[in-house]
Amino acid sequence: MTAGASGDSIAERKMRFLYALRSRGVTDARVLTAMEKIDRGAFVKGLFADRAYEDMPLPIACGQTISQPSVVGLMTQALAVTPRDKVLEVGTGSGYQAAILSQLARRVYTVDRHRRLVREANEVFQRLALPNITAFSADGSRGLPDQAPFDRILVTAAAEDPPGPLLAQLRIGGIMVLPVGQNDAVQNLIKVTRIEDKVTPAQGDKPEKREPRYDYEELRPVRFVPLVEGMAAD
Repeated sequence: MTAGASGDSIAERKMRFLYALRSRGVTDARVLTAMEKIDRGAFVKGLFADRAYEDMPLPIACGQTISQPSVVGLMTQALAVTPRDKVLEVGTGSGYQAAILSQLARRVYTVDRHRRLVREANEVFQRLALPNITAFSADGSRGLPDQAPFDRILVTAAAEDPPGPLLAQLRIGGIMVLPVGQNDAVQNLIKVTRIEDKVTPAQGDKPEKREPRYDYEELRPVRFVPLVEGMAAD
């Protein structure tokens, strides 16, 4: 195959890639532009590199996966990121989702319990010149309290319920999108919006009490790896 033919082939595959996103409900123009700009092929290695532009999850190192592109798009769309937002991503994985978010937000913090994944994702971020991403090796279930609060939080692993530490790190008016479910067969993607706190006025010697409140919206069935506490051994 000639270089020109190879280039045409990649261009055609990318065009089909974007068409597949639209046909599966990714319609936000900013999200589509970000996904057109960030080449998924940069995040897929080895035997599966040739399938980077297919709408399917693919294996990566440490027993993890790079998510199906249409799911990445739908989660990003539901997050409704604005250019001024500070975003936390829990589950760096390949780095693909963080790279998409970097095109939409002011600052992206991403954490993963696998040091190897963070190291390899950082290499790609540097190669693609994405300076507004900061990646940490950390227990994602605890979030990043030193950087909180966040305008948006995206979790790319499934917990039984939204983790309390992550809810607490969400700014009032902020949005968190995450999969929840007790096993990998029954999971739902949900959108959590933090609304104004419930305020109980001070009475006598009792101080004012503020109770965080959240609105929950179920979006669609999904399937993700589980959210695991602690650091991996790698």
